[in-house]
Amino acid sequence: MKVLLKNGHIISAGYDKEQLWDIYIEDGIIEEIAQGIERDGVRVVDVGGNMILPGLIDMNCTIGDPGYEYIENIETASRAAARGGFTTITCQPNTDPVIDDKTVVEYIVSKSKAKALVNIYPYGSISKDCKGEEMADIGGMCDAGIVGISDGNEFIDEAYFLRNAMRYAKMFDLPVITHCEDRGLSAQGVMNEGYTAACLGLFGMPREAEEVVVARNLILAQATRTRLHIAHLSTGGSVQLIREAKERYGGISCETNPHYFLLTEEAVQDYNTYAKVNPPLRTDADVELIIKGIVDKTIDVIASGHSPTGRSDKDKEFDCAVYGISALETAFSLSYTRLVETGLITIEELVCLMSEKPAEILKLYNKGRIAVGKDADLIVVDTEKWFHVDPAHFASKAQFSPFANKRVKGSVLFTMVGGKLV
Repeated sequence: MKVLLKNGHIISAGYDKEQLWDIYIEDGIIEEIAQGIERDGVRVVDVGGNMILPGLIDMNCTIGDPGYEYIENIETASRAAARGGFTTITCQPNTDPVIDDKTVVEYIVSKSKAKALVNIYPYGSISKDCKGEEMADIGGMCDAGIVGISDGNEFIDEAYFLRNAMRYAKMFDLPVITHCEDRGLSAQGVMNEGYTAACLGLFGMPREAEEVVVARNLILAQATRTRLHIAHLSTGGSVQLIREAKERYGGISCETNPHYFLLTEEAVQDYNTYAKVNPPLRTDADVELIIKGIVDKTIDVIASGHSPTGRSDKDKEFDCAVYGISALETAFSLSYTRLVETGLITIEELVCLMSEKPAEILKLYNKGRIAVGKDADLIVVDTEKWFHVDPAHFASKAQFSPFANKRVKGSVLFTMVGGKLV
């Protein structure tokens, strides 16, 4: 397929974003970038002076397939991703069966090629059944196509086991992605520990539950010289620990999600289960420090944190409701509105956080930038018009959001994956 995109402001290194550029694409690869390109026998798409960005890459996404397709499946997750501007997503291994051997990896890879509108790369589980007891077949999964190993949002209690897993992952140059939570400390907690939890009569999850595990994992990564990626930071203390660790060792990266720099524990008022996430929403001070970590580049990546669940599992008493958030279709617009529209960072820096840096960490060398020879994974966005978040129109099966009716900018007009408009 031959496609010519015309009259767009390219947001990627090496191009003056004030100029209008054309991009010629053939067989899914960017062949030429210039002004005034003319070609015969091609599909021409005039983007009307809007911005052309490299497709976003999501490092923290949960898909229910296999086992929980009633919550989300590969097809619906990929449609939601495309709507939100993500041309590549990863999937956590806590499926049923768990992604802990090459057979399950091969299933996801083959089904994604057949059903998905976007690229899907699985994470393999660090341990069998995500139980943190016996090492999974990391080598076999690596051969089958995983791009990292993860604990699937389950806490690995034994430091000895995690250290061995890190050493093993290093042999395959895979990043180790960890959810940092000491379940002994978080115990029965369902939201941030503090004044708001006390007022609501709910058990709290202290910040120490995250921070002590962040500290432990940073020490283990430095000792083993392993590439460690810490998922969904929620506290200012975690950001500071990572800031200090990066001064000692360069193999560390981390991410946060939009809800951790846009919402606080106050969103749980009135027992709003749509704001029940893990790790929990924290305080105003934590939000400020998360944003500071983004601005000073301590935080490398903004991921969606998409963790779908059924409405019936949310429409319960707060203690009984399931953790989760539908985030693929809102992550970019929320981030653009909070960070770029307010002048905290530039659009180029947001692209780095949501595309270039994830591609670098996951070693997806043909993605993350707009350049000749790269994959034609592109999005066109309108950053001028305001619109309201409407979960009723989500492509995801999880049609709920704590950001319902929020006014935002950064609308994804269309998404191209491998040169195909999806």
